[in-house]
Amino acid sequence: MRGLRFVALGDSLTEGVGDPVGHGWRGWAALLATGLAEQPVLFTNLARSGAQTVDVAERQLPACLALRPDLVSVVVGVNDTLRRTFDLGAVAARLDTVYAACTGRGALLLTACLPDPGTMLGLPDALARPLARRQRAVNAVVHALSDRYGAVHLHACEGGWTADRSMWSVDRLHPGERGHRQLALRFHALLAERGAATGPAPSPDAEFAAPTRAASLWWLATAGTGWVARRCTDLLPQLLTLAAGELRHHARGTSARLDLGTSAAVTAALAALASNGGREAEMPRCMSSRCP
Repeated sequence: MRGLRFVALGDSLTEGVGDPVGHGWRGWAALLATGLAEQPVLFTNLARSGAQTVDVAERQLPACLALRPDLVSVVVGVNDTLRRTFDLGAVAARLDTVYAACTGRGALLLTACLPDPGTMLGLPDALARPLARRQRAVNAVVHALSDRYGAVHLHACEGGWTADRSMWSVDRLHPGERGHRQLALRFHALLAERGAATGPAPSPDAEFAAPTRAASLWWLATAGTGWVARRCTDLLPQLLTLAAGELRHHARGTSARLDLGTSAAVTAALAALASNGGREAEMPRCMSSRCP
């Protein structure tokens, strides 16, 4: 009898960036794999740094299906929000394709909604709000599609852990070892509730020391918001335009219109999936409360 097969898809978060072990990364998915069953788990991590939903759908998904997994994690979307070409409808369609393909093969799906990068970086409000609005829209789509496909969904954008600096690596964008362990523990608890995790829960205790405050401040002083310019050179001009619009709406007291526009975009993206033959996903109620 073959062991449980767990395949992880996504970007740098799932690749394990922020949790170095030896000459590579470990991360929450590898930590989770050790507690899924009493017998050894066949774990494959296909996640890659910088991946967007298109990379998961076109490159990672075929490799995943070839492995005939029992459990698949799909945690992706932040990098999509950091691109000038951000298209919520396309993101929703790709996620729908990936979720349907995995569950259609009988795999249990793991998903998560995530904090927005602007807030985690500590960007000025005018720059952070447009990124937060995009991430909120992606999270809302993930919520709705997770319900549609019966996924085990983690509200990772919630809780005090996002504000606890000891949970995060020095780059302020990826969890550190303690943060990765927190994600693994929370996923394990959700899976255990379904009877899908029968091994011991991962330890919350870090093996290595967290970055010092001095190291964190040094990174912020030498990199900080410059990360956006290096990571998303195509986004920066548009982000400045979005920030200018943000300031205008704030001055006029009409910022609520931007939030209404985001809600309308989520509704349209989910409706488009339904019109293409899918079952209509319920509009999530997390647009203003659960998601950042």
